[in-house]
Amino acid sequence: MQFEEFDLSTPAPAVKSGRTAEEASPVTRLQYLIDNTPAIIYCTVPSGDFKMTFVSKNAVNVLGYRPEQMLADPNFWFDHIHPDDAPNIFSSLALIFSEGQRSYDYRFRIHDGSYLWMHDTLRLIRDDQGLPLEVIGSLTDITMRKRMEEDLKIKGAEQQALIGELRSAHEQLLQAEKMASIGQLAAGIAHEINNPVGFVNSNMGSLKNYVDTLLGVIDHYELAAAPHPQLAAQLAALRQQADLAFLKDDVVDLVRESMDGLKRVKDIVEALKDFSHVGETEWHVADIHQGLDSTLNIVSNEIKYKTRVDKQYGVLPPVTCLASQLNQVFMNLLVNAAQSMHGNGVISLRTGAANGWVWIEVADNGSGIAPENLHRIFEPFFTTKAVGSGTGLGLSLSYGIVKRHGGRIEVASELGVGTRFTVHLPVLAVTAK
Repeated sequence: MQFEEFDLSTPAPAVKSGRTAEEASPVTRLQYLIDNTPAIIYCTVPSGDFKMTFVSKNAVNVLGYRPEQMLADPNFWFDHIHPDDAPNIFSSLALIFSEGQRSYDYRFRIHDGSYLWMHDTLRLIRDDQGLPLEVIGSLTDITMRKRMEEDLKIKGAEQQALIGELRSAHEQLLQAEKMASIGQLAAGIAHEINNPVGFVNSNMGSLKNYVDTLLGVIDHYELAAAPHPQLAAQLAALRQQADLAFLKDDVVDLVRESMDGLKRVKDIVEALKDFSHVGETEWHVADIHQGLDSTLNIVSNEIKYKTRVDKQYGVLPPVTCLASQLNQVFMNLLVNAAQSMHGNGVISLRTGAANGWVWIEVADNGSGIAPENLHRIFEPFFTTKAVGSGTGLGLSLSYGIVKRHGGRIEVASELGVGTRFTVHLPVLAVTAK
């Protein structure tokens, strides 16, 4: 098959007025199409600096450069590619000799100094012996497409952020519902338990008085029998047989421990009520230390076998807050601290106030947090715990609660040394208005 050769470097005569493009000669027609296609058609030598040997005239319309400018400078193409995009092109351009074709998206500096995004397709042409003859390329302006892609990326990021906010709001709503359920359960438990606890406590008080009276009667019997040796001997034998000395000490201890146990039950019920604040929707003034103590009562079973708590409370003013939500924050921090230790640990619980702010510090001497995870711990669903051991929501919800109060959480950690969380809260929360 024979192909007619055209010298595209020589401008073809323009289509004469009064003649349609279809009536022009093949060369004129071809030149007309090349000069008016949306893409810039160009040719380069297939080696070295890929010097341009032909550039279609529409380069003026797209780039603002005349073809002869681009042909005169052997480094024109390389020198006008954006510095950030050039390395990728230069490092892979030689692949055109093995692949036969390459495509790139890059920024190209135009006549006014700004950059356009161009899509560049290069194809290697070989002669009859298979030797590289030239490279033919087409440059297409894709700036609008890139801007649309960037806009879509921004909108996608905004949508992801919105989804994250909605997810966080949903989780906080679930948490609020859970706390309300706990509060209702606490109210029911308090109602059902307080009555029997009340009369058992009253009975134990009466029993203590009865025991004291009986022990007093026994002592008086022994005093009255002292002048009568035979009766005194019989009472002494009964005392020894019954081990009365042990019974007197033990019954007092049993009554005292039982009353202490009843007080513990009552304190747990009260702590659960204080922790959850049934139906709390309004901001009110609360005692942060009371909230901490209530929370410690709730989580005591979680931490008492692993660690001890060192409380160093400062003087705090009352704080305007949603107390049940802050208690949830304290619980998350205390449980996390306990879970980071495997026995003989210490949780340091410190508080203080200054310049209209209060701070609560929960520090531990546990395993610490890896530096690469430290900036992610407040992300929803992020957790370093084993599957099934945590949802990754505790710190995320805590962050949201503290932020809602107009405060902030700071964290410092060192692997193998421990972790310290510090919650800063304004005394008068701005969100409470």
